[in-house]
Amino acid sequence: MSDVVDFATDLVQEHLDQAMAARLLARSRASGHSLPICTDCDGPIPEARQHAQPGCTLCVDCQQVEDARRARYAR
Repeated sequence: MSDVVDFATDLVQEHLDQAMAARLLARSRASGHSLPICTDCDGPIPEARQHAQPGCTLCVDCQQVEDARRARYAR
């Protein structure tokens, strides 16, 4: 029985973490402030990028992957 409770607790925590991350992302985009941590890989976003690209939420590497993905599906 404890395995079921542990699983349910982990699932609820995961949903809460996702909701909080989504809210943080929405707030940063709405305010134009950049995040210090990449939302995809959890790596740091350099301060130079944060200043050059206000509102950025991805590090350079993840942004390149996202740009390539969008270009591929934009057709």
